[in-house]
Amino acid sequence: MAPDPSNSSSSSFTLVGVPLLEVFSAYLGTLFCSAYIIALLGNGVVLLVIGLDKSLREPLHCLLAMLAVVDVVMATSIVPKMLSVLWLDSTEIGATACFVQMFLVHSTTSEESGVLLAMAVDRYVAVCHPLRYRAILTHQTIACIGLAIVLRGILFMIPLIWMVTSLPYCHSHVIPHSYCEHVAVAKLACADPTPNGLYSVAGSSLIVGTDAAFIAASYGMILNTVLGKGSGWKALSTCGCHICVMLLYYIPGIASIYAQHFGSTMSVPAQVLLADLYLTLPTMLNPIIYSMRTKQIRGALLRMLFSRKVRA
Repeated sequence: MAPDPSNSSSSSFTLVGVPLLEVFSAYLGTLFCSAYIIALLGNGVVLLVIGLDKSLREPLHCLLAMLAVVDVVMATSIVPKMLSVLWLDSTEIGATACFVQMFLVHSTTSEESGVLLAMAVDRYVAVCHPLRYRAILTHQTIACIGLAIVLRGILFMIPLIWMVTSLPYCHSHVIPHSYCEHVAVAKLACADPTPNGLYSVAGSSLIVGTDAAFIAASYGMILNTVLGKGSGWKALSTCGCHICVMLLYYIPGIASIYAQHFGSTMSVPAQVLLADLYLTLPTMLNPIIYSMRTKQIRGALLRMLFSRKVRA
């Protein structure tokens, strides 16, 4: 039985799960658990193959490994607690754990966007400037890009976490969400949460808008280059898959941000499910679309499997 929200201590919050869909909690839990297992397996295989095969040390492989790490952290930050809410009615979460979860969720979404941008730039350099690829994207450059991506996510979240933890929570502690989403938590404060909301929506819009614009420009230049050559259809297929996955990441993310901040005709259950899918669906698809479609990683995985069969 779920704890009575009115009895929650001032140092904890209560997660609802998916509001108004409590009767489907077991089915939703099964859905998200399946997606989580696929995400862990897919990203785990990617990290294992890249880690063990010394031939996979190109800049793109480093970015794919970083994407896999970000995906694992992103999914793990919400799904285990979500499953305990949906399956076990373990709805209470400590304030510290809630703010840590909030930090991990929102910083990793920024980092995911940054890695996708870095991968688009990598493909642009590889296709449009192949002779200068190794000179432009050195391992030192990739390390600096990775550090900048992580620092951007952290620096964006530090003021946001400071502002939301400074708010007094003297009324309801019931979060109408399946995880500690920033806006859902800030709305519980008995003080004006407007500065939090403005900073969040401005920062998110700037990060997402800038990254999406540069990604679109990169793929546009790639297509413009290859369509004038004989390899147009292959590049079109690869770029099409990448763009579809990015749309699955950016469109729900943007919709979720603006629906939470400004309200909309979208129902609360739809908003929560959209936010949940935004964090889980890409983590499941990324290893398949980006890594397993990469010839070198696919070949390295087949070599590993074949060598094990030969030894057996």
